[in-house]
Amino acid sequence: MLTNVFVPCNGRFPLLIALAGIFMGGAEGRNSLLAAGVVTGVVLSGIGMTFLVSRLLSRTLLKGVPSAFALELPPYRWPRIGSLLVRSFLDRTVFVLVRAVTVAAPAGAVTWVLANTEIYHESLLSLAARCLQPLAGFIGLDGYILLAFILALPANELVLPLLLMAYLNLGSLVELDTLEALGGVLRSQGWTWATALGVMLFSLFHYPCGTTLLSVYKETRSLKWTLLAFGLPLGVGFGALLLLKVILVFGQACALLQV
Repeated sequence: MLTNVFVPCNGRFPLLIALAGIFMGGAEGRNSLLAAGVVTGVVLSGIGMTFLVSRLLSRTLLKGVPSAFALELPPYRWPRIGSLLVRSFLDRTVFVLVRAVTVAAPAGAVTWVLANTEIYHESLLSLAARCLQPLAGFIGLDGYILLAFILALPANELVLPLLLMAYLNLGSLVELDTLEALGGVLRSQGWTWATALGVMLFSLFHYPCGTTLLSVYKETRSLKWTLLAFGLPLGVGFGALLLLKVILVFGQACALLQV
């Protein structure tokens, strides 16, 4: 419940693959093996962080709490196709969609207002990004990136469309047709391979989507555990980005000394 967010879901893989392909893969995918290696490394780091955080929790916050896993098997019988389809639709599809709409509708309204309301010829979206710039710059990102992750709370798939909407100063979500076009927009905003790597790490190590948080609250009926499920991976993400920033600064200093 607290650590499964460190393993990327389907909503995060498109971002990881796209950024690795653009900034690590090079022109025409000449370094495709490097891009694949970076994505694999990011995923493996998430798995490693899962074990590390689980061990730390078992020795601190969850110390002495017994852990058990119970698997209840249903009675064996021939499946009834009609009943199976109906129950799956009602119990799973509709249930998940209702939760998604519960989170997505308010977030979508906030995003639309921010993008389409201007103060002194500047959208509220740009103003919010400027307010977040000091914090984002501290961890090696920019205000637009951090704002995109905040507004993408309903679904991780929204990070790139929201980021493009903010960079291009549009009033609605947008998607580009090719990776070359996406790379051109990102590079025009000052992105480098280091920025891309930082965004990939933050995509892996940040709070789960709103639907997952609702599920955590429903399962635990505790605001404390829900906030912990939100704050724990976010803290890990900030720590990972700060560590990356220190490594990059140290590498640049070593390169200057050699010159």
